[in-house]
Formats: sequence, structure tokens, C-alpha cells
Amino acid sequence: MEEIFGYIENVVYSDDEKGFTVARLKEPKKKDLTCIVGTLPSIQPGESLRCSGTWKRHPQHGLQFEVSAFEATAPSDVLGIQKYLESGMIKGIGPVYAKRIVDTFGVKTLDIIDEQPESLLKVPGLGEKRVDKIKSCWQVQRQIREVMVFLRGHQVSPSLAQKIFRAYGDKSIETVKSNPYAMAKDIFGIGFKTADLIGSNLGIPHNSALRIDAGIEHTLWELSNEGHVCYPEQELLVESSERLSISCDEVLERVAFLIKQGELVKLRDLIWIKSFFLTEIGIARELTRIIKAASATRPVDAMRAIPWVEEQLKISLAPEQSQAVAATLNDKLHIITGGPGTGKSTITKAILTILSKLTKNILLAAPTGRAAKRMSEITGFSASTIHSLLEMSFEAGGFKRNRDNPLLCDLIIIDESSMIDTQLMHHLLKAIPTHAKVVFIGDIDQLPSVGPGNVLKDLINSERLPVTILKQIFRQSTGSRIITNAHKINQGEFPDLSPKDKNDFFFMTKETPEEVLECIVDLVSKRLPKTYRFHRFDEIQVLAPMKKGVIGTENLNVVLQERMNPSPHPLTRMGRQFHVGDKVMQIRNDYQKEVFNGDVGRITAIDVTEQTIDVLFEEKKVAYDFSEMDELVLAYAVSIHKYQGSECPCIVIPVHTSHFKMLHRNLLYTAITRGKKLVVLVGTRKALAIGIKNDEVKQRHTGLKEAVMEFLT
Repeated sequence: MEEIFGYIENVVYSDDEKGFTVARLKEPKKKDLTCIVGTLPSIQPGESLRCSGTWKRHPQHGLQFEVSAFEATAPSDVLGIQKYLESGMIKGIGPVYAKRIVDTFGVKTLDIIDEQPESLLKVPGLGEKRVDKIKSCWQVQRQIREVMVFLRGHQVSPSLAQKIFRAYGDKSIETVKSNPYAMAKDIFGIGFKTADLIGSNLGIPHNSALRIDAGIEHTLWELSNEGHVCYPEQELLVESSERLSISCDEVLERVAFLIKQGELVKLRDLIWIKSFFLTEIGIARELTRIIKAASATRPVDAMRAIPWVEEQLKISLAPEQSQAVAATLNDKLHIITGGPGTGKSTITKAILTILSKLTKNILLAAPTGRAAKRMSEITGFSASTIHSLLEMSFEAGGFKRNRDNPLLCDLIIIDESSMIDTQLMHHLLKAIPTHAKVVFIGDIDQLPSVGPGNVLKDLINSERLPVTILKQIFRQSTGSRIITNAHKINQGEFPDLSPKDKNDFFFMTKETPEEVLECIVDLVSKRLPKTYRFHRFDEIQVLAPMKKGVIGTENLNVVLQERMNPSPHPLTRMGRQFHVGDKVMQIRNDYQKEVFNGDVGRITAIDVTEQTIDVLFEEKKVAYDFSEMDELVLAYAVSIHKYQGSECPCIVIPVHTSHFKMLHRNLLYTAITRGKKLVVLVGTRKALAIGIKNDEVKQRHTGLKEAVMEFLT
């Protein structure tokens, strides 16, 4: 075991969940940087580390120092102190002021800030206002440093200690000591493995009830990230025992205890976290309340209303569309599902035109901003996101609209309903007044929601609710190969790839992942903007099945950023580079900022002095601290799952056998139906055929269907 010491020059790669990091360390009196690898969660440039480990030679990357343990220390030389001050630890100090301060005070800089902060007024350009800000931030840092000292022996970096302090404040040390596993649930960016490592270092036994209980709950939460609301008991025992490295019997004992305590629920050999169980029961209960009550609008004679609306809109409804309109007019709640080109928008406009003569209290909503905007454009009625409709309030700790303060409406129509997860559906239904008429519109053949559940499909499969399934593709849509090929793929047929003069669907054959990558980059950065006049950032979106690999979203983003938006002065955070002008995506719901998982925006400003970054989402500007950058990822390429509910004029999709595990029919169908004017697939026909053939949809374990069947007998 050897020991090296220095400060972090830059972070090359960082896995936020596992903490695995590749970084470059500047050792004193050494010209070359040292590559260090290991579990170094959330380290930042400028942080001083004393590392223990061994030297290894990587076959591709050469000599590396493999870290087995590290200790964070205060920087002791001028360069280290300057890097530390530049790193975002203290607001008000950016690279320019960091250099001026260090030039003025040298190695005594940190002592001066700590003991004689008024001396900072000697630094050129530093006025009283900025010095006061630095003093205030330093006082907070002093508290954080106390947390750092406590966590130093537990392989927790200073920046991770900051996150812990932001979550728990002056209770940080007490909370971590009493239950380190709470951090995995409470703090974004701290996974169970990191919390478990701290727990082990604190002496918590491997088979302690505290650890096992936390591990079981963590397993269920991880499974919810895969879409499960509940999970079969035997499979849960296996999953948990593997994660915790203990026997299934030990897990079973604690599962039984947690069920007895009411923290878990068991029904039909399925296990729920209690809150998830109550949410599904709540959905069934709210649906029953709405369906069994009288409507605020009087009954409509569909035989008279449909000819009237056809004349008003200058349209002719097909029999299938007429049936959908007629059923919706007089049902208290109705579900309409169908693929692209099946007339969902026409039906929606017809319903709105008729019912707007009976009431003006009409609300339209969709899960995402883009979907809501599209709904407004198509119908001519104002639409909003579900979160906005429910009036999310960080101060109130939830939605302002609920059963006690319901929405003011007689009719509510919700589009892209397949995207609504279990929890959001429960909140929405609670806020719908009992007298209101409800219409859900969606496409059950698309991917289910990003969050847990398969709500729309469960509601339809319960066979307790009125449903219209649209199957006919209308003439205006048959000229679009995007639509016809989407339906072919959905039915398990190979799409039409024959060349045509007027074409909105192309397949470009490239054999290797490297060829696919280069073709996509060339298409997005040059050929498509030049040929079709698409805006490179706003009107073209790359959708990929996977994150990893040469043509996964991570590498595509790095290469596309370099080609489309290079910068000589990038901001590096969490192992990622960000530039002004970058296209980025929010990857978690942030109710305080009112931005949500899947929202896409552009970076408009990076302030290294104030340690903030501004992102413009649609028409709303949102500010982030540098320490919050793990909420953002580059979005030149995004996962197909993340982009559901959104549309873009041009969609580019890599289709290659290197994505073999993720190639399946509804993924391809969802990706293709995101394109409005042009879809380009790049890869091999073999991979496309594999994806079309694979119609095995991964089952999501839920209990909603059974709950609805029980309530609506």
C-alpha cells in the first residue's frame, strides 16, 4: 500500500450512484498529473486529497493509482488554495478573485479568510458587499467543515459533505450517526452503496436490523425506478439478499416485521411500500367517487350534436370517431386510446366544440410542457402541465389543488395519459371535483410512464371503465410514412424503407457503432440543418435506446457537444462539461424550481464568481448553484423513455445490435412517433428487425387493475 498527496486538477469521469471516479491529481514537485481511480464520490477540482492505494497499469489508459482509501485535507500550497477557492466552495470568489486573493496573501489565505476577513478589502476589486458575502459563505463553510471532519474517515468528499449539510443542517452529524441509510432516500446523488459504506465505517453490523430494513426499502425504491409499484415477495427476498449480501431468511424475518409494523403491505404475495399501496387504493377510490356522481353538464343528444359539430369544424367524422365523440359526451369518465393518425386530435376538438356550448369551465392538461403546448396549438384552447394545473407549491409541501381545494371545472381533458405515473394520477384525481366530466386520451402502445406504474393500461385492462380504442388510420395520415411505418412496427411488420421523392422516413445503413456515431453527428450538425432548414438545437433530437456505449446517450452527447457547441472554457461538474448554449435536460423533479424530470432547456449563462448557471426552459429561466449541477445532463441525445410525450420536427435514432438488450417493439414505436416532419434511423436492418420482432414488454408489477375491479364491481 502506497500513499500520494495533492489537489484535484480535474474530474475525468464520475458515477454519481456508485461513486466511482477517474480524476487527475497534481502532486507537489511533480510535473505530470497523476491519474487516480476508485470510489471517490463527488470530489471537485481544488480539493486536496491524501490517497492510499496501489499503482496499476491499465491496458488502454496507462499507469493509474487505484485508491482504496482517501482523506480530504485543507490545501497547503498556493496552487492548491487557488484551485480550492475557484471550485465553487465559496460564492463570490471565482477564478479572477481567487488569483488576486492568493497573490495577496499566499499560503496564509485560508487563515486570513477565517480569522481576519476584513483584510480581504486589501485585495484589488473586492468591495465591502462582496467581502460580506464571502464572510457569510465562509461561516457556512465553517459549519460544513465540522461535518467534513466527522466524515473524513468515511471516504466522504467535501462536496458530498456539503450536500449532507444542506439536507440536515446542524443536525448533520447527529443524523448520519443515528441512521446513515436515511441519506440514500433523502439526498439526491447519495446512493445506498455510499450510505452503506459510511454505516460500515461507523461500526453498524452487517446484519443489523437498521441496515436490513433500509436495504429492503432501498430495493423497493430501486424497483420503483424500473416502474414497479409492488413486487413479488420471493423475488424481493432474492433481490434484497443480493444487494445486502445476507441470506433470504434474514431478509424474510425483517420483511415480516416491517409488515407487522405497517411500513410494508402484503397482498396476493405482493409487497408494497405502504405509501404506494395507499396511492393505488386512492386512485380506485377517487375514480369511483367521480364516476358514480352526476355530471354538471346536461345530457347531450349525440345524434344532433355530431352533425352540428361536423358543420362547425368543416369535417366529416368517420364512424369510429363519431362513436368516440358520442360515448364521451354522455359518459362521466371516458378513456380514448389510439396510435398516431387515428384521429384523437379531431375527436378532442369535436368534444370541446360541443361541450364549450354547455360550460366555460373547461381545463386541458398534459404531463409535459411540450405536450401541453401541442395540445393548445391543436385545439385552440389553453392547456397547461398537470403540475401547473395542480399548483405545485414548495412552501405548502405539495399541491395546492386537492380534495379540499378542487379544480374549478366541469370538464377536464388530459392528453398523453400513458405518461402519468401512479403518484401523479392520484394527486390529479383528488383535485378533480366530483361533478366534473373527465376524458383521458393516450396511446397504450407507447412506453409506460417514467415513474412507477402502468396506469392507463391498468385502467383499460380493469374493464370497469368506458374505453374507445381507435384503430383506423385516416387518409390525411396515410401519406406520412412516419405514421404508416409506426403502425407497421406496432403490428410486428417491417417498415417501408423504399426510396421515394417525397419522404419523411429514412433508413441509413451503417455497420459499426463508430460509423453510426459519425453519421449521426454529421446529420445533426450539418446535413439536416442545411437540407431541411431545421434548427440544429431546437428542431432536431437524437433519441437512443441506451446510455452506455459508443452510440449511447452519454457518448453521443460528448461528441455532439464538441462538434456543435465547443468552448475553450467549459464548466466541469460531476465529471461532465457544460458550456453556455448547451442543450440540457432536468433529470429529477425539483418542486422548488418548478422544473421536472424530462424538461429540456438551453444554458444561457455561467457565472463562475457567483457559482451559478442559468437555464432557459421554454420561456422560464431557472438558476442553479454549481452544487446542483447533478440535476442536469446534456440533451443533444436523450433516452427514448425520457422523451415520451414530447415531439420534435426531426428525430434521429441509432438502431444497432450493440443495443441488443434494449431493442424492442414499443421502444422503436415510441421513438418514431416523436417525429413530426422527419425520422431518420441509422444502423443495421438486422437490428431493426430484432427490435420489431421483440414484442416482449417487461412486466410492471402493480395492483391498480385489481383495486379498480374491486371498487367498481
